[in-house]
Amino acid sequence: MTGSALTGSNPTPSDHISASYMVQMRRRRMYGGLTLAIFTLLMVSGFVVADGRNAGGFWDGWHQMLDFPADVLSEAWEKRANLPGLLVEFFPALVETINIAAASTLIGAMVGLVLALLSTRGLAKWPALIPLFRRIMDVMRAVPEIVIALVLIFILGGGPVPAMIAIAFHTAGALGKLYSEVAENADLKPIEGLGSTGASWIQRMWLGVLPQVAPNFLSYSLLRFEINIRASAILGFVGAGGIGSELRHAMSWGPGRFDEAAAIFLLLFGSIVFFDQLSSRYRNKMIEGQ
Repeated sequence: MTGSALTGSNPTPSDHISASYMVQMRRRRMYGGLTLAIFTLLMVSGFVVADGRNAGGFWDGWHQMLDFPADVLSEAWEKRANLPGLLVEFFPALVETINIAAASTLIGAMVGLVLALLSTRGLAKWPALIPLFRRIMDVMRAVPEIVIALVLIFILGGGPVPAMIAIAFHTAGALGKLYSEVAENADLKPIEGLGSTGASWIQRMWLGVLPQVAPNFLSYSLLRFEINIRASAILGFVGAGGIGSELRHAMSWGPGRFDEAAAIFLLLFGSIVFFDQLSSRYRNKMIEGQ
């Protein structure tokens, strides 16, 4: 009787664990509720500010949101006989957009690879400069492509070159960060073995690191290529060439050339879906074969 009373009065270790768990759960719920409340407040206040600065206000014009797509579709349907010819006409502009994305992805991947290896602990040639190279990648990722393109268009003039440089600059920072995270998980034993034979830093990276991380590097590069196709099309709206520039011209004329806008939309959508499926297939193959 006395033993049971003592057992009931003294909390067991499981009781301590249960009480601690409940305290953590209540604290997590409280923090989650505060985060949700702050997020909701920021969203509502941001929407109110944006609506106040918007010409006409959102609530006054939201019911007209679908008017433009409806006009484009109706005119494209009326002139549907011209659609095959328009697709052929604007196909070279689509090829230019894909070329911009491919060149910028290749250049950005090469620059990002160098920055990643120079900013990875255990692999960097100059460990003291790791923070410098990481900050460089942060700056490259922080500046949007469209800002860089606008500056370069002012300096170099319109065309695909400013778009390629702008996208490559941003791509180098983004891929450099991803490459660095992958390289940090590389096995150091092959690198140490190569170093013991007198191999240079470039040889250690080429023979000891890249064979380990190549599938992930290629996967991230293909994913970035998809993103860059969309980015190069968007930059065409600011005069950087490609199919985006043709779309801007077609839309600026308004009714009468909406069939051209519809054809460009179809080309752009089809190319994005095609390369998305193609790169996803190869990414899955590389990951599964790892």
